Amino acid sequence: MKSRDRVIKVFRNEEPDRVPVWCGASPEFIEKAKNFLGVAEDEDVYIRFHDDFRRVFSKYNGPDEFKPTIEIDGELKIRSPFGVIREGIGYGQPTNHPLANATIEDVHNYSWPNPEWIDVSHIDRDAQQYKGEYAVMGGEWSPFWHDAIDLLGMENMMIKMFEEPEIVEAVLKHVVDYYYAVSERIFRSAGDSIDIFFIGNDFGSQTGPLIGQELFKEFIYPHLKRLADLGHKYGLYVMMHCCGSFSKLISLMIEAGIDGVQSLQPFTRNMEPAYLKKEFGHKIVFNGCVDSQQILIEGTTDLVKKTVMETLDIMMPGGGYILSPSHDYLLEETPVENVIEMYDTAVAYGIYKK
Repeated sequence: MKSRDRVIKVFRNEEPDRVPVWCGASPEFIEKAKNFLGVAEDEDVYIRFHDDFRRVFSKYNGPDEFKPTIEIDGELKIRSPFGVIREGIGYGQPTNHPLANATIEDVHNYSWPNPEWIDVSHIDRDAQQYKGEYAVMGGEWSPFWHDAIDLLGMENMMIKMFEEPEIVEAVLKHVVDYYYAVSERIFRSAGDSIDIFFIGNDFGSQTGPLIGQELFKEFIYPHLKRLADLGHKYGLYVMMHCCGSFSKLISLMIEAGIDGVQSLQPFTRNMEPAYLKKEFGHKIVFNGCVDSQQILIEGTTDLVKKTVMETLDIMMPGGGYILSPSHDYLLEETPVENVIEMYDTAVAYGIYKK
């Protein structure tokens, strides 16, 4: 069975030949894996990991003042599409919150980015190179929750949800308007070559959601539904990356039209594989569950194998499961041999018997 067919069966709530697997990894880890495996191309790593997915990305092609990177005092820093400078490890933290004290007029008059600045002309070609072999993920990442936090400040935004909800709603709408427009341009250009609209928003902490169900329903749900509806309009499945403990929000995610969730950190509250399978079963596709924070980084290959087999025993019956690490970004410190063991075990053990 081709990888693409295997993944599509899972999203159709059918059992494929085996559990599909997916690899999301940092560029640093991929470089490390290439050196470990003695291969030259990123694609060689994904093939060795049996990855059933491939991902295509847009490119920025707009004015310099909105470029995704900026040099300050000789140091390269990340800039969000909405002009927020970030610094620190990885994606970093925002250095300022430009709309923290904004009026509603200030929000509407802010220098919002133009979706036309994003080049989507190459995406169909990038997807077509896989010749239908793999399930292709595309669309803008759309982390609208994080962008609103960057623009307003997290504590400030939470207060405004009660005291000035119109400010928060206006910011969210402008942010989602941008991502919606970019993704629609992508799908108009290359929708026939993409299978899954992949987005990301982290709503969970280690012990529970960062936002309660009522506030989620009021502020987040409409925008999540809008993006899910966009993906479905173009015949795509919609999968969302979400970290932490968010099981209390899963029913609302399903109601909004999210077809699958990725990450599933089993050491956070009420995110254990058995709990997720029991509570949500065939209502949504689960992608993740193999602890990338302790098991993959600190464990032995024997422990990785044992963990993968136990996870598969729980999650694979009846379909609806994709095996991957409990994050979308394997870190450089992760031992490559543990990652190989995870995927080799999944492919050997995750067979559906007919």
